[in-house]
Amino acid sequence: MTLTLNYTYRIYPDNKQEAMLSEWLEICRRSYNYALRELKDWISSRKCLVDRCSLESEYIMEASYPFPSYHQQQNQLPKAKKVYPELAKVPSQVLQTNVRRLHDAWDFFRNRGFGFPRFKKYGQTEPT
Repeated sequence: MTLTLNYTYRIYPDNKQEAMLSEWLEICRRSYNYALRELKDWISSRKCLVDRCSLESEYIMEASYPFPSYHQQQNQLPKAKKVYPELAKVPSQVLQTNVRRLHDAWDFFRNRGFGFPRFKKYGQTEPT
């Protein structure tokens, strides 16, 4: 029998650290919403029949475009940091965990019937 202990530590950041953490949470929220938008675009481009889709209101991707999996989105993070320099402010492990949380929510939706992952509103992101 193994006993696992978890410890919780309370931190008391000063004003500068608090501002930095708030900025990190906002960047994580944006990256989460961007990754979710990729998923939703891929799904909506494949859910209607070709002969019945409205070209004006449906977003259509190439049929060869792969599903935006966790590994694909994680591997795109270094490229995204070059395009969006504010992503470099957040440690890479935090961004990877952020993408992992999205795909865990996606798996819960598909396998267990939980609700579809939702976009995070401003101030709604929890620390990872």
